[in-house]
Amino acid sequence: MSIPKEVAACPHPILNLPMVILINDGSASGSEIVAGALQDYKRAIILGTKSFGKGSVQTVIPLSDGSALRLTTSKYFTPLGKVIHGKGVTPDIEIEAERPAAKIEDKKIEKADDAFEEVENKDKPKDAKVFDYKSDNQLMRAIDILKAARFYQTAKP
Repeated sequence: MSIPKEVAACPHPILNLPMVILINDGSASGSEIVAGALQDYKRAIILGTKSFGKGSVQTVIPLSDGSALRLTTSKYFTPLGKVIHGKGVTPDIEIEAERPAAKIEDKKIEKADDAFEEVENKDKPKDAKVFDYKSDNQLMRAIDILKAARFYQTAKP
């Protein structure tokens, strides 16, 4: 796999940052193709539930009597040849969307999360509805994976 000239010319390309891709049964077509390619190249960890499974392109051909013919003209596969259509992309780590009731015992993490929310919401009106990212189980696991990857990258000799 060659690196494009534009990226090679960049003095500090960001090509080695850890990535987590969230998918579920609503992920279809192009998003599945990207997720499957990143998974095959071991460039990202795929997390969530199995994707929808739409890996085909259909062309509508109008006919002279006013009807039309829908013809499948191509099918998508991952770089390693895995079928997407009808099967979907299976995540590396399966996590359901519901968050199990859990207590955070580490007060340092809780304080850091509260500080993050405070900074993030300082310019928003007080009555604005704020997304509670802590209630999203998949997002919280993705953040855990990214923190762990960063830790292990810095721990390498």
